[in-house]
Amino acid sequence: MNKSDTHLLEIQNLSACYGKEKTVLSHLFLNLAAHETVGLIGLNGAGKTTLFRVLSGLLPSFRADGIFFDGHCVKFRDKAFKTCRYTVFAEDNSFQYFTFGEYLSYVFASYGQKPWDVTELIKGFHFEDHAHVLLKDLSTGNRKKVFLITAFALKPKLLLLDEPVNGLDFQSTEYLYQLISGYKDYGTVLFSSHILESITLTSDRVIVLENGEIRQTFERGQINASDIRKALHNENNV
Repeated sequence: MNKSDTHLLEIQNLSACYGKEKTVLSHLFLNLAAHETVGLIGLNGAGKTTLFRVLSGLLPSFRADGIFFDGHCVKFRDKAFKTCRYTVFAEDNSFQYFTFGEYLSYVFASYGQKPWDVTELIKGFHFEDHAHVLLKDLSTGNRKKVFLITAFALKPKLLLLDEPVNGLDFQSTEYLYQLISGYKDYGTVLFSSHILESITLTSDRVIVLENGEIRQTFERGQINASDIRKALHNENNV
């Protein structure tokens, strides 16, 4: 089954739950265009991380009326889809006994690519002194940099970033904003953040998630901090 439209990813009527009673996402319709940056914002518990887990094939307890990628009907665990997307999670303690170089090589091999020179990314994230340290011995911020450097080196069609700013120093945060803003040359970014600056500085479109549903969408030209705060119902949490 094919679907011909301009969307890179289209998800129809997605619901997801933990167990039998805790529904986290409900009747969610999500469209991502090719070569756009979409910011996802919502208060704690809105369902942001759950959405990333579903998109990454890590939460099997979901249902959807249709999932289309590049116009083709797919499943989130299909190899063809998995090799077109990469996720940086808010917290990730996997591969603890890998160094950065070992992890990078592993990921590129898994995606069928050859690693290339990532010196510029290492410098941009000020990671030079940590490239040969086991991930388990890195600080939270430096561990996050391992996954971010890998993500932007890999350049998948769909890049998923769950709270990517968390744990980063100021200079690395500014560099990350530049990378996100320029990623449209390679693909599409969907990223979540509780920091409003991250959203307003980099997004072509902003989605407000509330209680597992998309409450409001701000298109290009409509994105401003004041209106997004109002949509979130609670200025003190942004």
